[in-house]
Amino acid sequence: MRAITYSRFGGSDVLELTEQPDPQAGPDSVVVRVRAASVNPVDWKVREGYLAGLLDTQFPVVPGWDVAGVVEQVGLDTPEYEVGDEVYGYVRKDWVHGGTFAELVAAPVRTLARKPASLSFEEAAGVPLAGLTAYQTILRSGVREGQTVLVHAAAGGVGSFAVQIARSLGARVIGTASEANHDFLRGLGAEPVTYGDGLADRVRALAPDGVDVALDYVGGDAVATSAAVLAPGGVVTSITDAAARTEHGGHYVWVRPSSADLEALGALIDSGKVTVEVGQVFDLADAADAHRASESGHGRGKIVVRV
Repeated sequence: MRAITYSRFGGSDVLELTEQPDPQAGPDSVVVRVRAASVNPVDWKVREGYLAGLLDTQFPVVPGWDVAGVVEQVGLDTPEYEVGDEVYGYVRKDWVHGGTFAELVAAPVRTLARKPASLSFEEAAGVPLAGLTAYQTILRSGVREGQTVLVHAAAGGVGSFAVQIARSLGARVIGTASEANHDFLRGLGAEPVTYGDGLADRVRALAPDGVDVALDYVGGDAVATSAAVLAPGGVVTSITDAAARTEHGGHYVWVRPSSADLEALGALIDSGKVTVEVGQVFDLADAADAHRASESGHGRGKIVVRV
């Protein structure tokens, strides 16, 4: 099969289009014919070696954890799927090796769910990691109807999902973003505020009694700012800063593969409560350009690789 691989940690120049052996389905796995994958910031951070102390790596690495495609081969004990089923998933395994930037990927069934019928493969590939991160942080935070939720980096890949999921639960959402993205956030149902100096004052102007839940998807001083604007009994949850848990009694979340959560996301998407925005689409051979686009931090919407 054709696959993007790298044989050492480094910049985007280490990515190569190569021929690799076809993966085989394990007893509780299926082989997926990849139609699309997507780029997340963690992909190039793994490629740079930043997570080498956290995840074992086996070179050559095929990058990518998000996938949308069609089941091509089933394992010995995979009654959930048949050949030909359209699926999407967050195919993060216990080590870094056989990812989704390839024509085929072996995926444990626990990492997959049926693709939302309303989405194209490119759109579906943009959902799993970002959508699951938003869903699981909201679930862990106990967001419910009538609460006020502050979403940091609300126009980003994770944040835009979080805004929509929180709104679907009946919460009021305040979202931080640059002014260029304020109309986008209003379209998602959030009340936008500009990030940067004075953010806490701007949030208090909108929520004088404080916010019930603050979701940090950006890092920096977001946790400290969140703590300063929490209502009594409020919760701060972060995917970047363990201080949310260790210093403020909230939550630090590392997203997990979950078929059940992917199915819940799919239901929200097919009901029209959550939409997916694809910003750029690259061919597999141009995966290095896709990584560079993600590293630039510019643009809105998911960066997708079409296989």
